[in-house]
Amino acid sequence: MNHIVLLGDSIFDNASYVPGGLPVISHLRAMLPPGWQATLAAVDGSVTTCIPDQLNDVPGAATHLVLSVGGNDGLRELDVLRRSVRTVAEAVDRLAEIRLNFERNYSSALDILISRGKPLAVCTIYDPCYPEPNTQRLLCTALNIFNDCILREAFIRRLPVIDLRLVCTEAIDYANPIEPGVSGGRKIAAAILNLIQTHNFASPKSAIYT
Repeated sequence: MNHIVLLGDSIFDNASYVPGGLPVISHLRAMLPPGWQATLAAVDGSVTTCIPDQLNDVPGAATHLVLSVGGNDGLRELDVLRRSVRTVAEAVDRLAEIRLNFERNYSSALDILISRGKPLAVCTIYDPCYPEPNTQRLLCTALNIFNDCILREAFIRRLPVIDLRLVCTEAIDYANPIEPGVSGGRKIAAAILNLIQTHNFASPKSAIYT
């Protein structure tokens, strides 16, 4: 029987943001076919460099790993959006440094997970849900730097990807501007199960699931 393990940050470990409601892991467990299991190894607040430590909580019986991480890496770099620069080129250069650092860390995390020899799927970072249009537009644009790295590294390794930008698409999906609520958690769980049930992990091709 399949045993799915969720790794990463509060996109999966969102219980504290849905008091009285079901978090992602509970939604997933409720959807699983008889005999299947799901384990939560993700930890709220984690960044890409935390992933190796989370492997300590992966049971030996695990059959599939699903990773959602990167949003907190982005939050750590928010200060760059408030800095003054003299030219657009200077701003782009600073963003390039952030991109390169994230790419290295994310690539390392993927290689460590792949070394476990279990089928692996990854998630993009979804768009936030800020009520102020300018803030929303700015952050969505900035996150594309991180999502480009995630997609590129996944495609290099021929991994399947859940594009959470196309999963959580309504305000009701969010508990706050950056955390999934009950509705979003249900959609995320359904997307995970759909990928596990339909993707051919033996195929040398990436695929995107929504």
